[in-house]
Amino acid sequence: MIPWYLLRTLMMHARLSLLSAALVLGASVVQAAIVPQVDAHDHYFGPADSTPVGKNYTIGGVNTYVSKPAAGSYAKDTAVVVLMDIFGLPKVDNQLLTDHWASVGYQAYAPDYFGGEPFPQDGSVNQTEWFTHHGEDVTTPLLVSVLKTLKRNGITKIAATGYCFGGLYAVRLAQNNSVVVSTMAHPSRLSVPSDFETVLAQSTIPIQIHSAELDTGLTPALAEQVDEVMVDYEHGYNHTAHAGVGHGFAVSANASDPVAVAAKEAAFQGSLSWIEKALAKSHTGW
Repeated sequence: MIPWYLLRTLMMHARLSLLSAALVLGASVVQAAIVPQVDAHDHYFGPADSTPVGKNYTIGGVNTYVSKPAAGSYAKDTAVVVLMDIFGLPKVDNQLLTDHWASVGYQAYAPDYFGGEPFPQDGSVNQTEWFTHHGEDVTTPLLVSVLKTLKRNGITKIAATGYCFGGLYAVRLAQNNSVVVSTMAHPSRLSVPSDFETVLAQSTIPIQIHSAELDTGLTPALAEQVDEVMVDYEHGYNHTAHAGVGHGFAVSANASDPVAVAAKEAAFQGSLSWIEKALAKSHTGW
């Protein structure tokens, strides 16, 4: 009997072969789709289970939430950059997530690439209008300024971990090889499959995705399209699908929902393992 994981790989290769043949014949099989930004009302906002311990600093002219291991013994040349969802620093769970990275031994930085204007958690602002003022042309320079400053200060090994809105930037940094490893959970605003075709053509770093079964943004169907592109990516690719949860699960979980709590922790531990593996060894043989 063929193992399930080998069977899945063979099926993916078969789908790619059919796709290639169809393209040669001029058929339009896969059309690019923009992963939508999920509405604010479809996110979970619950009471914080602890108090943030990090502090805000100005780095490269950008307000950045910084959290470092309490013991003080950590690699000074290594950092995790947390690419937040559209609710930014006012959403306490984003600060706590950054603290979580510090608690496992990494200095962690969450840049406010919204310029102090994150999307309100109550959804009181028109989302389309908000995006006209917070597109990549506005947010990218702020993020790049922080990364350049960190590198000038001796932090040469940067791992990116993006959530929702931040998943787009986890992909952009991977496309440009600006970090040494990239993970993301329920990313939005991506063009599928074209953004990952660019990854396949340009990237040389390990990339990981955590998707949600009930996500209305990166749906299972779109995640499968990503897999079909990335199946031959030789620098390390992992996609973990989490059952029973929806968009935003890796940032916020209802404490009374054991499935949500378990999925959130599983995504964090999976991202941690992926980053540690990338930092510990060369990319050859992934």
